[in-house]
Amino acid sequence: MPRARSRLTPPSFRRFASLGLAGLLSLAWTACKPATPSTAPASAEAPAVPVALTTAIFVRHGEKAADDPNDPSLSPAGEARAKALAELLGHAGVTHLFASEYRRTQDTLRPLADAAGLQITVLPASAPQELVAALRALPAGAIAVVAGHSNTVPGLIDALGGQVRDTVEAGGQPSLPDDAYDRLFVVTLPVAPATGQTQTLELRYQGKPSAP
Repeated sequence: MPRARSRLTPPSFRRFASLGLAGLLSLAWTACKPATPSTAPASAEAPAVPVALTTAIFVRHGEKAADDPNDPSLSPAGEARAKALAELLGHAGVTHLFASEYRRTQDTLRPLADAAGLQITVLPASAPQELVAALRALPAGAIAVVAGHSNTVPGLIDALGGQVRDTVEAGGQPSLPDDAYDRLFVVTLPVAPATGQTQTLELRYQGKPSAP
């Protein structure tokens, strides 16, 4: 099957399978330079101040029901996946939520929105450039979660300089396989597009929240 356009991604950010909340929270959200040793000459360059990076977490909407061919809601499995996503990211410091105009993406983020006390920003799926611009405009240190579709998530990540592997071609563009609902992509954006490399980490999350 055709794959998304190749981009170099550091080995340390290759795909990991079946990581839970503990693994996600172990990510380094900031980058810094080592401090200059105290024995360095007075003219040596001063230590760099740690800079908070912007992180965008992409998921596809949960499994959809068959109640509406144009704008279906989530099936029971999709609702369980939405709750599992809220459990996974409820304490991750999420600051922004984005979804398309379709019910299934907004319903996927609803439990997380309720847990984090956040509003969901709705942007049209047909205008990915608006979402890319909104993500790039977020303040340093922001953590956004984006619920998209199988045929929008790979393109959005690519537009940010990231990479999605194991895609299929649908409508002339890379898409997630139709049965892939458990893939989660953590995209770390450089402070400025021209000053660093976007890094992509892929995780998988189960569709059932943990038992109490």
